[in-house]
Amino acid sequence: MATELKMPQMGYDMEEGTVIRWLKEEGSPVSRNEAVAEIETDKAVVEFESEVEGILLSIVATEGSIVPVGETIAVVGAEGEEIVFDSPSPVSESDPQPIQNAEPISVQGSDSETPEIVTSAVLAADRILATPVARKIADEIGLDLLAVSGSGPGGRITKKDVENFDPDQVPGQSIPYDESVVDSLTEPEIEVPAPVESLAPAPVSEVPTSSLPKTDKKEPLTRMRQQIARVTVKSKTEKPHFYVSAEIDMTRAMSLRRQVNEQLSEEGLRITVNDLVVKACVASLKKYPKFNAYYEDDGIQYNDIINIAVAIAEQEGLIVPAIIDCGDKSLRQLSQMIKDLAERSASGSLSPQEYTGGTFAISNLGMFDVTSFVAIIHPPQSAVSDKPVARDGEVSIAQIMTATLSADHRIVDGAEGAQFLIEVKRLLENPMGLVL
Repeated sequence: MATELKMPQMGYDMEEGTVIRWLKEEGSPVSRNEAVAEIETDKAVVEFESEVEGILLSIVATEGSIVPVGETIAVVGAEGEEIVFDSPSPVSESDPQPIQNAEPISVQGSDSETPEIVTSAVLAADRILATPVARKIADEIGLDLLAVSGSGPGGRITKKDVENFDPDQVPGQSIPYDESVVDSLTEPEIEVPAPVESLAPAPVSEVPTSSLPKTDKKEPLTRMRQQIARVTVKSKTEKPHFYVSAEIDMTRAMSLRRQVNEQLSEEGLRITVNDLVVKACVASLKKYPKFNAYYEDDGIQYNDIINIAVAIAEQEGLIVPAIIDCGDKSLRQLSQMIKDLAERSASGSLSPQEYTGGTFAISNLGMFDVTSFVAIIHPPQSAVSDKPVARDGEVSIAQIMTATLSADHRIVDGAEGAQFLIEVKRLLENPMGLVL
């Protein structure tokens, strides 16, 4: 039976992907887990692998197509097998979608003055082509999709079209807005005298952005920066964060690290502070598995394996790929896996599971000589450990590291967060158990 290959979800809030290039042609044999296409997400271009073995019977989504998550992009089956789709294929010009949440748009002037841009994505009086994420963004900002020109297949409106839409470039168009919001920005604030015993400062009126001085320089948002914005806002909006910090004496750990590296020098291996922290967190997650879980409306879902995500800073922004199934790995194996993850991250050859499969994250800003910091939880994880690198104390010779745990209060409480962090502290201050 033929199998439909569908656009995968390679990110927590990924809603669509772009087929950049097909690595196989129709009629070509395909092996299980063989890369058949390159898919562009908000973060990177990744190879898409076939989940079945057979013949590539049909390429449904052409190169350059923007396809919503879950829709068919190709079909694999036996040679000569008849193709029967279980779900609708990606939208084309002959397969329009009905308008959703569309509102009337104000048009000034005669019919002859109506710009072509209004009808470029409209197929019929009551139909329009737009991706789900484009509709969602347009609905949030109150934009009528009738005013947007689609650049996708068959004139389909994409997320990029909505984000780059400039109403000033469309003659005769006006986008409705709430005048009360604008008025509230300039409405004078009523000053209420504070009680004599109160030391609270007087409220400061928010300055409208329209009144701020502007320059000619405006840096456009990259796709990765847009993705970071969506994920962090969603995380801080939905997850009630709480934070627990502890100072960890890393003197013994650093001494052990030097001894281990001396033994491994001939093999070209080198254990880092980050490797030690990852190992300590893995051991702590085994003892406190609730921190390796995530929240669902009907309960707390525990993960069967431990996938440690490591924050990696790139030129365009931050990615958090994961070391998959590292629960039973030795310190040496973890070090090799982390190094391999960083190298493949730089070359853009990470797998979709590595991009999205993290169950617990570790972020390190120690190389910037900071004292401490707190991180935002990366959905759908429930916790993240922040770790500046160890530094020499001013008074004693101890090397102290400040570690902070960011946790989801829906899953764990403060006392549990403290227990988890103290377990990490215990392991790092008595590090022999990490190498045995």
